[in-house]
Amino acid sequence: MMQEGTVLETLHISKAFPGVQALDDVSLTLRRGEIHGLIGENGAGKSTLIKIIFGLYQPDKGEVRIDGKPVKFDSPMDSVKAGIGFIPQERNLIPGFTVGENVLLEKLNQSGVFVSYKKINAEAVQWLEAVGLDILPTVVVSELSPAQMQLVETAKALALKTKILLLDEPTASLTPHEVEFLFGVLKKLKTSGVAMLFVTHKLEEIFAICDRVTVLRDGHVAAQGEPIESMDKDRMISLMIGRKYVVTQLPPKPPRKDKPILEARDVYSDSGTQGVSLDLYPGEIAGLYGLVGAGRTEFARALIGDARITGGEVLVNGKVANVKSVADALHRYGIGYVSENRKAEGLILSHSVVTNITITVWDRIAKMLGVVRKREERAIARRSVDQLDIKTPSLDQIVMYLSGGNQQKVALAKWLTANTRILIIDEPTIGIDIKTKYALHDLIWDLAANGVAILLISSDMPEIIRLADRILVMKDHRIVGELANSREYGDMSQKIGKLLA
Repeated sequence: MMQEGTVLETLHISKAFPGVQALDDVSLTLRRGEIHGLIGENGAGKSTLIKIIFGLYQPDKGEVRIDGKPVKFDSPMDSVKAGIGFIPQERNLIPGFTVGENVLLEKLNQSGVFVSYKKINAEAVQWLEAVGLDILPTVVVSELSPAQMQLVETAKALALKTKILLLDEPTASLTPHEVEFLFGVLKKLKTSGVAMLFVTHKLEEIFAICDRVTVLRDGHVAAQGEPIESMDKDRMISLMIGRKYVVTQLPPKPPRKDKPILEARDVYSDSGTQGVSLDLYPGEIAGLYGLVGAGRTEFARALIGDARITGGEVLVNGKVANVKSVADALHRYGIGYVSENRKAEGLILSHSVVTNITITVWDRIAKMLGVVRKREERAIARRSVDQLDIKTPSLDQIVMYLSGGNQQKVALAKWLTANTRILIIDEPTIGIDIKTKYALHDLIWDLAANGVAILLISSDMPEIIRLADRILVMKDHRIVGELANSREYGDMSQKIGKLLA
């Protein structure tokens, strides 16, 4: 019997992909005017369940019910008509369209040939203001930062006036201030009766905003709809991974070498960098912290030749480096870059694990006429899979079917295979579960201990304080301060806050 106030049910849902049983007999209820947390490790099935509810996937078994009645969504359009909105982890915006066109896309579809852009833009402004986004609706989406795109996704969902809202990692690219604002929006929606299913890897967010929580583990339900008051962080983690998990202390690391391997001297770039100077030493992790839009990624792209340096200079091993492209950065200077946007830039999603890992060394393992030696290619990929503990059914598995954490490991393996001496890692644990996050921390730490110079870009303050030897704080495309890391969260967050004020 359906419980009073229930607006959505998934009953005994199962779904399999090639080599992976993503969901197995998963049931869940969502009530009117509640925020229901959905958590689990990468690969637990959270995103798959959300996509089934929204009509992106069809279940192999089981059914979805709305207001007690079975429904079958053949497409997302069917779910939208039923009052379901979706804020995806992977942004679903049209890059060449304006912000206003994306927010009111459904109205554009209904307008036929004659579209009043004046009305479209005027209404879009209301929804942009609702999510605290101060941009013109005429701006093209491709010009936005990841955080701005996420907020446009939120505005787009709100514009549909949904009664059920599915949120898949909505805060992954947001600053603490933006998260706080978004939570305020969600609480208002809750008061108005909207039911929300909220997927996140950040357990503190579950306690901050959710009323109940369901935990998935390996495609099964480990805890169903439990009141948040009955949970604590340790129990939640134990349910997610099936045992108690203890975060280990990072071991001592050899002191850095005397001479920097990378130097930036008063660097300006056509991507906005404004006179940035820094040194990076072999065996150290230098943290580059700042709010979204501070210019950290733009500076990183200048270092790898993806943006033109218009002033100043970059030195590698004491010699001026003229980096012309990403390939040039790797092959001439040993610089690798793990992008924050792994799906669009870090991976070829439709290709195999072996292809993604070895693509940076094809020139090294090719025979005459450029034919890659397959046996050597697979041996290299196998070593990386074992070293990084990448969970994959085989080397031939298509990367899009791996979990987010394992995709990130593949993106990292690509550069490690190329024997990079300088590695820039941009937001390494966005959308990554706790266990995988700390496994990646251990890996980054071990790389530095083995002599790799790492520039770590992160908006996650606990992450930057845990890993970085020094913290460089960036604001308005400039470095506004450098701090020795005491690794005391209260002390460092206060010092960083003062520099950003």
